[in-house]
Amino acid sequence: MTERVHVAVVGYGYWGSKHVRVLSTMPDVAVTVVDRDRGRLEEAAAHYPSVQTTARDVEKVLDRVDAVLVATPPASHHTIGMTALHSGKHVLVEKPLATSVAEAEALVAAAAANDVHLMVGHTFEYNPAVRQLRDIIRSGELGRVLYIDSARLSLGLYQRDVNVIWDLAPHDISITSYLLDELPVATSVWAQRNVGPWQEDVAYLKLDFPTTHAFVHVSWLNPRKERTVVVVGDKKMAVWDDTRPLEAVRLYDKGLMQEPYYDSFGQFQLVLRDADILIPKLSAEEPMKVQNQHFLECVRQRTRPATDGVFARDVVRALEALQHSLRRGGSRQPV
Repeated sequence: MTERVHVAVVGYGYWGSKHVRVLSTMPDVAVTVVDRDRGRLEEAAAHYPSVQTTARDVEKVLDRVDAVLVATPPASHHTIGMTALHSGKHVLVEKPLATSVAEAEALVAAAAANDVHLMVGHTFEYNPAVRQLRDIIRSGELGRVLYIDSARLSLGLYQRDVNVIWDLAPHDISITSYLLDELPVATSVWAQRNVGPWQEDVAYLKLDFPTTHAFVHVSWLNPRKERTVVVVGDKKMAVWDDTRPLEAVRLYDKGLMQEPYYDSFGQFQLVLRDADILIPKLSAEEPMKVQNQHFLECVRQRTRPATDGVFARDVVRALEALQHSLRRGGSRQPV
């Protein structure tokens, strides 16, 4: 018989509601929604009659839950996470883990001291398409990775407590690190605030890895929703487009056939190869469901999460380096 797990979901906003939807479909999982907004609690109860709801602080429910899922604004992740960890509860936190390396390290230390799991919702690492792309890179089919280009764009999803880098770039930092099995060693950035009193809403990032580079464009101010990652190798190229789930990954047999040369007229020439496009078949699993099932499995079996607090702390370290770069006019900063 599967062990029943009681999860408190703190925050019923954009991400919290998605987690409740997924968890409420899983057998042997009980859910309590914690939110100070009674309107949100009423909405949760109306959509998911099986869940419990409370407007009280998370401390009031810790004695009857096994795990806490934190889906509140990033500035509150440290406080809520520390409270749950010190109570001996397993914790899944939405990205980013915290808003500073110091806070992230404190959460990692608290999880270790209390012998509980700390996991972070870097959901795209549980995406079948991203896993397929990683397998393609690892197989060597692309050859040497020359660079990765990533875009995460939308219109109007402004956040109040963090800028667009802290809101969207955690995805791309975790994805590129996962694909390369490396962490960035240096960063640089250009960013700008365009609308209202909020923080920067568009940014271009450069991540230096030990073996290659990644370029990331993030924006809250773009007419099209875009979620793409392009991996350019010296043999082939691959594209992941998250807006086309049925054909998310495409492998392009394109590139340079040989070194550039000068023809008999002294003109610079490139010989290009333009062959087939392969579209691999992918699993239809929902990434958040795979992620949350993994978290529950870790709780039940006491196994280490794939996207644990240590990895998430390293993502925060890259974000902090980007913030330092921004304050210093975009200059290159070590991670």
